[in-house]
Amino acid sequence: MARLAALIVLLIPGILAAFGIKLIRDTFFGVHILPGALWFQFICGILFTVLGLGFFAGFLLNRDRKNGKVAPRFQKKKES
Repeated sequence: MARLAALIVLLIPGILAAFGIKLIRDTFFGVHILPGALWFQFICGILFTVLGLGFFAGFLLNRDRKNGKVAPRFQKKKES
């Protein structure tokens, strides 16, 4: 059950990032998906892509830190 929840948690930002890439691509071809100007659609596409990929990368980094599978420079700093 925990793996299914983790899959769903990772699927939502992945879909968001894919939709952001689609918005960026449609902006270059002049296709209106969102109401308003094309520059607004382009900014939303960049925002969705960065947020989706950022969440996914942060999730993986956090998981790998717990398992000790990251390079020393990505380890959390020990507080003195």
